[in-house]
Amino acid sequence: MTRFNKVLVANRGEIAVRVIRGAKKAGYQTVAVYADADRRALHVREADQAVHIGPSPAKDSYLVIERILEAARTSGAQAIHPGYGFLSERADFAQAVADAGLVFIGPDAASIDAMGNKSASKIRMLAAHVPCVPGYQGDDQTDATLIAEAGKVGLPVMVKAASGGGGRGMRLVQDEKDLAAAITSARSEAENAFGSGQLLIEKAVLNARHVEIQIFGDHHGNVVYLGERDCSVQRRNQKVVEEAPSPAVDPALRERMGAAAVAAAKAVNYVGAGTVEFMLAADGAFYFLEMNTRLQVEHPVTEMVYGVDLVEWQLRVAQGEPLPMTQGEIDDNRYGHAIEVRLCAEDPLAGDLPQTGEVLCWQVPQGTGLRVDTYLETGITVSPFYDSMQAKLIAWGEDRETARTRLLKLLAETRLFGVVSNKDYLAEIIAHPAFAAGTFSTAFLAEHFPASRVDAIRPTPLDAALAALGLYLDDARRLAAEHALSDDYLGWHSSHEAAVDFTLRCGGQDIVLEVLAQRGRRFEILFDDQRFTLTVIADDALGLQFSVDGLTQRAQWARHDNQIWVSYRGRTWCWDDRTLAPVEGAAPGSDGRLLAHTDGKFVAVHVAPGDRIKKGQTLAVLEAMKMEFQLSLPVGGVVESIHVDAGTQVRNKQSLITVRADP
Repeated sequence: MTRFNKVLVANRGEIAVRVIRGAKKAGYQTVAVYADADRRALHVREADQAVHIGPSPAKDSYLVIERILEAARTSGAQAIHPGYGFLSERADFAQAVADAGLVFIGPDAASIDAMGNKSASKIRMLAAHVPCVPGYQGDDQTDATLIAEAGKVGLPVMVKAASGGGGRGMRLVQDEKDLAAAITSARSEAENAFGSGQLLIEKAVLNARHVEIQIFGDHHGNVVYLGERDCSVQRRNQKVVEEAPSPAVDPALRERMGAAAVAAAKAVNYVGAGTVEFMLAADGAFYFLEMNTRLQVEHPVTEMVYGVDLVEWQLRVAQGEPLPMTQGEIDDNRYGHAIEVRLCAEDPLAGDLPQTGEVLCWQVPQGTGLRVDTYLETGITVSPFYDSMQAKLIAWGEDRETARTRLLKLLAETRLFGVVSNKDYLAEIIAHPAFAAGTFSTAFLAEHFPASRVDAIRPTPLDAALAALGLYLDDARRLAAEHALSDDYLGWHSSHEAAVDFTLRCGGQDIVLEVLAQRGRRFEILFDDQRFTLTVIADDALGLQFSVDGLTQRAQWARHDNQIWVSYRGRTWCWDDRTLAPVEGAAPGSDGRLLAHTDGKFVAVHVAPGDRIKKGQTLAVLEAMKMEFQLSLPVGGVVESIHVDAGTQVRNKQSLITVRADP
């Protein structure tokens, strides 16, 4: 093996930060790569050296193999760690690294290629006697053949992209009439995401659990497994919560699943960190899904339960060393329980729409059993060019309930202002009785968090009162600083008391409140027929301590222009101050202008100038943070012009299509 002491990390964000810190801890020099949007990012500052590799879009920088190799040559790095995501499961990248005389910290190209295609890997697994879901993984990809094979398997079925992952190119079909449309949709999404429209059909194992086994192999023929992770809490086939061990796996089942995972790895002479994913049915039967030939996003829960550093293991194995622990030592080292949630810049109240913007405040607590993997910092900008996941919040405990309780506290005390996130949604999931009991499947979110329940979540009147009070106090603070006024003037009136009116908007709803300041830092806040009396004990630009109904409490906030972000009792809301805003016009799109609803990539146009369209008809597709959105208008009419070509990066509210609306 070629020895190395300098590692280039071919990734960004929390992934790069995690790997760089792990490599530095193990004594290696590190090199970061960065695109324009990441010029001042944390991973760039954490590394010993950094190399610029191009424009912000990943396809022009992080996904360009030659630029990564050139960065290694420029910096003198002898090894490349791909992280997870981006090029980590590209066989051509692993081969290019080897051909350049560098060490690829991961499996070889042959192993990646063998497991990179779900159809091909499933055929290999069947040959290795690994249990697989019944289905079709053949070369004939005509719609007629796929529909016929689905009929043989029996509905319900999963239509799945043979390449890639992350839940894209996957469709659950329970009714025969929906099958053709699902095949067309899955193929289109797979072609856009992975460059291949190859599909496979599998029997849908409903109400099952998604359980994966962490495996590790070395160059000496050793392969071990480090227990399992339960990833059953998923949204649109994308993992939301992961934990180790699984509440549904006992020692005997763990041993059987571990043996199957090791057999899968040995079937392709696997070296390095990998994950074998299974569906675990209610009757205890399990079926191979796929193998991820890289370190997984959720690896921290395994590290915390087994007391290991998997990045350090990767480096050791890449140096030609044997695995640090035997299977028996690994089993003996397992202790406690860990749960991880993925903090994403998405708005659960708006269909999980990706969010971008400046981070006004990022704070996370520290404590026993807590770990946060992230690149977030106050002042950075969350861009539209990359994945929506911003951080991983992890809690460990001696038992599952301790870990769950610690994670709830971690979520409640985490502050992310400036960008809407799923933080509060994650807390609702972890607090749900079914999750607490461990009795859930991949249908958990669909069963317990339907759109109707999520949409019903709204701020309380006291949340609104705190937002109005925050705006009032911030205005007073700025006025006092500008004119050198004493705090004693707060609440002072030259004549009769007069309330200050506020019109605040949150979640599309306007709320009108009155704030009446009184002496002694006491405030009366009126909202409809409700009245709150709050006494401010202490306040500053970051929040306040106050008393209401005899109970002293705290709230945190951050203001930016006419917006104020308020966190109270573990829930965060963003409020727009509409008090002096002009009267709004008609609803968006009613004038026939189709605007981008977020920053993203304009990936497809389904109409042409002169086409007649119907109200609600899909006109185009916008991709943002790896999610696709169908764009339409609330009016019918005739397409006049298309302003943007497919494949163009667009900004929020940029004009895309103009339609001459019907009268």
